[in-house]
Amino acid sequence: MQDGIVIGEGVVLDARPASFITRGMGAILDFLVIGTVLVIALVVGGIWFFENAAMGADIAQVVYVLAAVVFMVGVPVTVETLSRGRSLGKLACGIRVVRDDGGPVRFRHALVRALAGVIELWLTLGGIAAIASLANAKGKRLGDLAAGTYAVRVRGGKPASAPIVMPQSLASWAHTADMRRLPDGLALAARQLLGRAARLAPESRARLGDDLAGQVERYVAPGPPPGTHPEAFLHAVLSERRERELAAGQRERKRAEEQAELLHRLPFAVADPPR
Repeated sequence: MQDGIVIGEGVVLDARPASFITRGMGAILDFLVIGTVLVIALVVGGIWFFENAAMGADIAQVVYVLAAVVFMVGVPVTVETLSRGRSLGKLACGIRVVRDDGGPVRFRHALVRALAGVIELWLTLGGIAAIASLANAKGKRLGDLAAGTYAVRVRGGKPASAPIVMPQSLASWAHTADMRRLPDGLALAARQLLGRAARLAPESRARLGDDLAGQVERYVAPGPPPGTHPEAFLHAVLSERRERELAAGQRERKRAEEQAELLHRLPFAVADPPR
């Protein structure tokens, strides 16, 4: 089965699962952070109960259990839900937990993962999770199998879009071609394809490129030279469209400045007297 996730347009993104080492490092960081805070809370709670012995051992035991539940289940669920699958350890390692279809995790996914993590992460110090992850092609632990999620490698920030560049082989054709205004949705779809083309699976990239090039070609006359690659054609059209709109905007601005200057003159185009 091909690695990747399918987005709404039916395109497969090339998002492979994170490596075992990366996932392990993220889990260790999360474990250390939450475990440290939990130990501090238990020590502080123990001192407080020792100073207030009248509270009773039964109440102290209940509070300890509640604290453990909060830190082992409540905190991970809250963090993964609010961050859409990026805890502190995952953020540091550049990974994210997503659904099997590539969408962000919800509360129920985070809850299932956290409940399973009590056994496979906390009670066994990650032993069961490590074995399950090594045995699964996508590195899923038992919580991921139950929740329908897995960890993928992501970049730390928003990926930069590839620039729109005029192919030199199509420059002369584009400058003389008659290009009608593209529908906003079609122009945006073409721009998005070119911006993320490098992250698409080859089959989806070729299929989507052919489809969009065919739609855009209806607004261009004459058509591109025979044998033109669909993405090169889209680059040429979008680049020429941008340059023409920029030139039209500059002409309109110059015309507006000239009219504004004329309106500030006296009748018969006599210059204003010096002040």
